[in-house]
Amino acid sequence: MEITIREFKHADVVTVSGRVDSSTAPKLDQTLKGLMDDKHYNIVLDLSGVEYMSSAGLRAMVSCLRRVKKGPRTGDLRLANPSKRVAEVLELAGLDEVFTVFDDLVGAVGSF
Repeated sequence: MEITIREFKHADVVTVSGRVDSSTAPKLDQTLKGLMDDKHYNIVLDLSGVEYMSSAGLRAMVSCLRRVKKGPRTGDLRLANPSKRVAEVLELAGLDEVFTVFDDLVGAVGSF
């Protein structure tokens, strides 16, 4: 799994590619926590390059969403470009109703 972070004026984009499973999800979790520790609360997760996501990856995303919504300065975690496989996992877990999901990165970043 590879993770890159790009800072924009109103949100940070975290691009994830590869497999997000029990061995790689802690890295995703730490990356997201690191952003929030640095007071970045508007986060877009670009999932277009994710070929597989396990429940451990879903937990990292839900944990981040909870944290950005309850902190002293609230924000949001929005998803962009989920691959077909990831979109199916989100739907099966019922998380497509929890997260705001965009078909493209421009729409996700522009929504902040």
